[in-house]
Amino acid sequence: MHIWRNFIKTKLSAQPESYHRAPRVGILTPLRCRYGVLVLAIASLSAGCRNEPAPANGPKEQTESVPPAPLENEIAWTDVTSSSGVSFTYRNGRDAGVLSIVESLGGGVGMCDYDRDGQMDLILPGGGQFGPGEQLTGRPTGLFRQIQPLQFSDVSAVSGLAPSRYYTHGCTIGDYDNDGFPDVLITGYGGLQLFQNLGDGTFREVQQQAQLTDSLWSSSAGWGDVNNDGALDLYVAHYADWSWTNNPPCFSRPDQRDVCPPRSFRGLDDILYLSNGDGSFRDASQEFGLRSGGKGLGVLLADLDLDADVDIYVCNDTENNFLYVNQGQGQFEESGILAGVATDDRGVANGSMGVATLDFNSDLHPDVWVANFENESFALYRNDGMMQFTHVSGNAGIFTLGPIYVGFGTAAGDLDRDGDEDLLVANGHVVYFPQSGRLQQLPLLLMNDQGRFQRANYDPSCYFGRAHHGRGLALGDIDNDGDLDCVFSNNNEATALQRNDTPATGHWIGVQLIGTKSSRDAIGASVVLHTNRGDAIRSCYGGGSYLSQNDSRMFWGLSVGVDPTGITIHWPGGKTSKTPIDRLDRYITVHEP
Repeated sequence: MHIWRNFIKTKLSAQPESYHRAPRVGILTPLRCRYGVLVLAIASLSAGCRNEPAPANGPKEQTESVPPAPLENEIAWTDVTSSSGVSFTYRNGRDAGVLSIVESLGGGVGMCDYDRDGQMDLILPGGGQFGPGEQLTGRPTGLFRQIQPLQFSDVSAVSGLAPSRYYTHGCTIGDYDNDGFPDVLITGYGGLQLFQNLGDGTFREVQQQAQLTDSLWSSSAGWGDVNNDGALDLYVAHYADWSWTNNPPCFSRPDQRDVCPPRSFRGLDDILYLSNGDGSFRDASQEFGLRSGGKGLGVLLADLDLDADVDIYVCNDTENNFLYVNQGQGQFEESGILAGVATDDRGVANGSMGVATLDFNSDLHPDVWVANFENESFALYRNDGMMQFTHVSGNAGIFTLGPIYVGFGTAAGDLDRDGDEDLLVANGHVVYFPQSGRLQQLPLLLMNDQGRFQRANYDPSCYFGRAHHGRGLALGDIDNDGDLDCVFSNNNEATALQRNDTPATGHWIGVQLIGTKSSRDAIGASVVLHTNRGDAIRSCYGGGSYLSQNDSRMFWGLSVGVDPTGITIHWPGGKTSKTPIDRLDRYITVHEP
């Protein structure tokens, strides 16, 4: 094993210093050599899709193909973007030729039912542009209202959500004023924008009244009631100290100027905004013991130790990830290293971007999944209880993906309705002239097979079979038909809406929680579904993915012969309630007692 690793390190020595990241190699995995590094052959499942014709100037097809394994389960998607009415592109300002690291982050996707008509709507930050001179301006945010299944109307302007005073990146959604209508926070370079949902189809910008005065470069953010007072608080991740006066020239090759890597900049401190209970917030970062620095990109707020309060996990770029364990008395303890989730299995800080929580091995403990940079493995951290995690990417089959992917948006969900949770990842390089030549990259669908993951393989005619400038990703049952669909946001490439058409012979159940004593969104709750074949847990979380917001409803697929008997809900603060399941194939709403 050490011979292979030394060989790889030698091959990588010609790469720029900031990209020195040794890839994973499994000694029993077939190998082939490309571009001076070893690329692993990937075990894959055959998959199917239908799609509308790609535009003539669309993304180039990925040339690398993987021979399909025997068909075990068809994972089918239909690209419904052009027929849906969702026409939107995130622009990062590349055409100005500034070559700023700001261009590398991209934008996210938000899913919510903003008008409470029972149909999921889409929120899409627009990015920005450079110049003239040393100016950085924002592009409008898109709001697409679903008027019938997978048919959307662009209501960006009339809703009041479109104006962007800053270059934008992320979207996180939460009902911070507990009025039953989801509010929207947009992150970006220069400041935050908080849009209060007025309940009549319109929003008003209220970050000044809310005292969200943060002007640092923000990436992802997440809502969660960290002190269990019934009001949502807000964690905002900050990235790096780029500015017009700190924009050094960087080169991917001796004669090729390119976007600077993150190691060229200092990380910025994150902020925890604590709700005052009256619609305003205060900076409680020092009070709650937040660490300095970090280069935050992904944020997850969930009850990871199942003690009825919200913990916070932060993905940092090239620096140790943070795990803030909620002590239950208005204080966090940063325990990333002690818990085993700060670095990879060799103690090396990764370029971590996207994050998700799932119970991949069905042991009723929420695990953590992180999408990382190329020449690193994506990280699957198994929750062993008592806030102790083990890096299990090797045993779970993740190492076989190889070292070529730069992962951003990621989400976990039961995509084939077989009872366990699968994984999606949006990929794309951060520089314009990568050594590997792979600026655009394939999205990944990793199917869970009893705690091990296999990659689904797609034909190049499908969205999943072509390479993209992937960034944001959101997952949810957009058309309410009982399976999970997804939306991708790409740099300078059209937003893509993918309908899940995977055949399923069993049933499903979905749950929406409404808090009363806890915050209305009930972030931090966990729900256990009881069946004749065992139990399965889902978490109600804030943040997640990358710059994006998933469907807040919890979802379980039920294979043939699996009969649910009821659910147990562990609410934030420690209250427990039980609800019977008397009918399948529907979403149920449960209010906190």
